[in-house]
Amino acid sequence: MSPSEIERTLIRLAHEIIERNNGVKDLGFVGVRRRGVPLAQRLAKMIGRIEKTPVPVGTLDITLYRDDLSTLGPKPVVQKTEIGFPISDKAIILVDDVLYTGRTARAAMDALFHEGRPRTVELCVLIDRGHRELPIEASYIGRKVQTTDLEIIEVRLQEVDDEERVMLMERKG
Repeated sequence: MSPSEIERTLIRLAHEIIERNNGVKDLGFVGVRRRGVPLAQRLAKMIGRIEKTPVPVGTLDITLYRDDLSTLGPKPVVQKTEIGFPISDKAIILVDDVLYTGRTARAAMDALFHEGRPRTVELCVLIDRGHRELPIEASYIGRKVQTTDLEIIEVRLQEVDDEERVMLMERKG
């Protein structure tokens, strides 16, 4: 995906989110660190412009909630979770870049519920590449991309990587 394709996809997702939620009342975005955060910020900004109402955005670190913590090394680096607004009784849109096995989304929900009890939680992803290991589906999907287990999707965003694109690549080794 090129920068303009990413932009168009996010605009479409923003409109879908507004439509399904009948506006922005009690709506909040929570981005999963790393690349889910700038995507959540962009979506919230777009929706805020469309609806002329600011939409809160928080950041979620899922490191301690991962089920593969032992494979991350002896001292995983935990970043701060900064929701910044009360999530209880809110419609939360959990945003991540790629949905693959579903394990990151499960860890994100565990971390989110540690912060409060939202009314609803919907998952929004830029790319859904299939291969689920858990019964998790996204409510909002930018693109579905069929991949093999030997391929990876690499999302590069200006805010994190100083470039903007999505690539399908062969896994090394």
